[in-house]
Amino acid sequence: MTRAELCAKIGEAKAAWSNLGSFTYCEPYGNGHINDTFLAVAENGKRYILQRINHTVFKRPDEIMENITAVTAHIYAKTGDERSTLQVIPTDDGQSFFCDSIGSYWRVYAFCEGTVAKEAVTCTEEFVACAEAFGEFQGQLANFDASVLHEAIVNFHNTPVRYENLMRAVEADVCGRAASVKAEIEFAMARRDFASILENARESGELPLRVTHNDTKLNNILFDAETQKPVCVIDLDTVMPGYSVNDFGDSIRFGANTAAEDETDLSKVSLDLELYRAYADGFVRGCGGKLTERELELLPIGARMMTFECGLRFLTDYLEGDVYFRTSREGHNLDRCRCQFALVADMERKEAEMKIVG
Repeated sequence: MTRAELCAKIGEAKAAWSNLGSFTYCEPYGNGHINDTFLAVAENGKRYILQRINHTVFKRPDEIMENITAVTAHIYAKTGDERSTLQVIPTDDGQSFFCDSIGSYWRVYAFCEGTVAKEAVTCTEEFVACAEAFGEFQGQLANFDASVLHEAIVNFHNTPVRYENLMRAVEADVCGRAASVKAEIEFAMARRDFASILENARESGELPLRVTHNDTKLNNILFDAETQKPVCVIDLDTVMPGYSVNDFGDSIRFGANTAAEDETDLSKVSLDLELYRAYADGFVRGCGGKLTERELELLPIGARMMTFECGLRFLTDYLEGDVYFRTSREGHNLDRCRCQFALVADMERKEAEMKIVG
């Protein structure tokens, strides 16, 4: 879509929220890579976030918005604080979104004033704050029936499915790369049974279905600009039914690794146990006693599972020709895979030290 075409669609979208009055300002905002995001200012000075939802990534934006409105309403009903969760602004006809003339979906959030976002963890205290925020998110939604939510991305964290996707990619070998990654394929195959641990726990009733965020990074939390305390969790497009241990695990995968996600020197890759324990303490504290004993036991497995699953996805994409993840160099996805698998191996070595006591 050209700039001129996008401007025309912005005009359509703004008209759907005429109840807010005319917007005197509307410019690109933030640095997200999925949705088109704009800061819009109404005549009365109130600020809003206007977004065009990426319907290539999210096939059913209407279902995404059903999830978001249900979850945010639940949190707001508990807290009574408008800054505690995203505030969806309805269109003139009372809908949570607007569909323009070319089928693009738009939404408007109230701007959360007095807050800031942070792009990267700079100290242990910020990592702990991140843990407490996502733990509190779990706690706030502990009595929400996750089964009523739509799957934003089907089988997103179904590790056995990700494993089978890899096996199909190995068999097809469309780029002729399988022979050069025999060690990585064997690493994955040796952990086939491990891949099913959480799904088996769910099927046996040991692991409850929860509302999960599925992108538990620091930049998806807003902090109070003055106190630097977490205010609310944002970027709720991937909110769907899942496992609390996976939300925990994804944070550990990126936040407690001593190396970058695409580090090529695997000797630098390890699990920082100090950061791991600090995050675990903060997450469990934030959950406010809402996790079951079995969930607490499975938190370390969640960390290893999310790391393993991510490695599977990187390796699958490498074999399929780098069609999903953006790459910036030859073999980038393979480097990412190797880094994740190295972290898995280190977690296996530190399994006893990763146990969590509630």
